[in-house]
Amino acid sequence: MSKESIEAVVAAYFTNMGAMNPEGWVEHFAEDAVSYDPVGHPPTKVHEGFREFFGQLQGVFEQLEPTTEHIFIAGNEAAVKWTIQGISKSGKSVTFEGITVFEVNEAGKIKTTRAYWNPEAMIAQLRG
Repeated sequence: MSKESIEAVVAAYFTNMGAMNPEGWVEHFAEDAVSYDPVGHPPTKVHEGFREFFGQLQGVFEQLEPTTEHIFIAGNEAAVKWTIQGISKSGKSVTFEGITVFEVNEAGKIKTTRAYWNPEAMIAQLRG
């Protein structure tokens, strides 16, 4: 797996998340992909849970703008430091950040994601 291929799939992940495009997002995942988002919560089988995930995003946010600050690639994995700025349906601005580790299979599809971030801090901003 080339560095460029991994960078491309990571870019597509964040671009489709920002566009709140569930079909474009899920097409970059392997059929058996699993997401730990955030780590510490039960894992989700991506192809089974992606509509619920995007339904939550679309229900809360008017706009999402993910930015990848650093991408570190080793083998078939990438660790990505990211920041997401959003505007809620009620007009509140939020900023949250984290690190997601991606494992990509030989076909260039995401096999697992492990996201390290604090959803409670984002929820506090939405309520504040």
